[in-house]
Amino acid sequence: MKLKLFVFAFLFTFFSNFAQQRQLSPDAQITVLTIGPGNSLNDAFGHNGFRVKDRNLGIDVVYGYGAYDFEAPNFYLKFAQGKLNYLISKHYFKDFYFAYKEDNRTIDEQILNLSTEEKQKLFNYLENNYKPENRRYLYDFFYDNCATRIRDITLKVSERKINFKLPDNFKPKTFRTLIHDHVGLNTWGSFGIDIALGSVIDRTATVNEHMFLPQYIHTFFETATLNNTENLVKSSSTLYEKKETDSSLNILFNPLIIIGLISLCILFFTYRDYKNNIRTNWLDITIFGTTGVIGVIILFLWFLTDHSATAQNYNLLWAFPLNIIVIGQLLKPKIKNWVKRYLKFLIIMLALMTFHWLGGVQVFAIGLIPLLVALLVRYIFLIQFFNKN
Repeated sequence: MKLKLFVFAFLFTFFSNFAQQRQLSPDAQITVLTIGPGNSLNDAFGHNGFRVKDRNLGIDVVYGYGAYDFEAPNFYLKFAQGKLNYLISKHYFKDFYFAYKEDNRTIDEQILNLSTEEKQKLFNYLENNYKPENRRYLYDFFYDNCATRIRDITLKVSERKINFKLPDNFKPKTFRTLIHDHVGLNTWGSFGIDIALGSVIDRTATVNEHMFLPQYIHTFFETATLNNTENLVKSSSTLYEKKETDSSLNILFNPLIIIGLISLCILFFTYRDYKNNIRTNWLDITIFGTTGVIGVIILFLWFLTDHSATAQNYNLLWAFPLNIIVIGQLLKPKIKNWVKRYLKFLIIMLALMTFHWLGGVQVFAIGLIPLLVALLVRYIFLIQFFNKN
């Protein structure tokens, strides 16, 4: 039995190494696959991959970047800190196709107009990259992901200059607008993203930077040329077209509705407190505790992680970390005078946030609008209440 296992391991290693050294036939095709958005936030931006197909050698596999390395130590901590290494994946095309078809996601294919030498060079690059010692890389959502790797590798292996030409009716967008195009303007996905990501994503992306999204890999590859004489893409086709599904129920549970209802509750209790000259203590503790915790998380993402997009986040103007300290004063029968000055400071912060929004410094989640109004009214009431009492 041990001898058989040894022989099997030897043959597997031998043929694996042999497969990595195989020369593609002149009829081999290398294509770029573009997967449309899925239903979850993780899938909302689509996916790209290289398909290597050679009937003569019996090869039909897909290489993709951006797979999670769940075996990495301290996985969740590294993920939160932006220090998690991702993996290159390799799948048989039939399994790849079946998985995305079952997930009801569009699959587009573009056959690249590469020479035999360029195909071999790209294949060798992918095979070498798939080796265990080369498989991991530090992922960045905007600058080093499954789409940008397709662009960068194609540029690297091409022996001719690739020129990405602007498609008709192309209009440059900010990074945040590009995100909203995929997750919507009033969804829980965009709500979380708009709170977590800072003003650095409110600048207009360059043509090259648009290709952090798989959709734009497909768009710009379609119009790209080789030495301004030949098209980069030989032909394009849709392998599977997504079937539309009913999503009308999502309208009832979007952030603007839910946050709006919460804000109405805050306004209702504030009006009742004003009429009866009382203060609903649990409401204030909830407000200051929630906004304070959100502020701490924003600070953590800004200063204690390697995420490039969480810097300069002016959501701190409404979710101030020091709000947590105020909770101690709210529990006392008599508050100190600095709390009233602090409340005036919070109102000034809300005004500054409005100027940042109107001035285009940072775009905030649309679902925050009713909450900001409710916070402003509550802070004004608290100042009046503390002055009376």
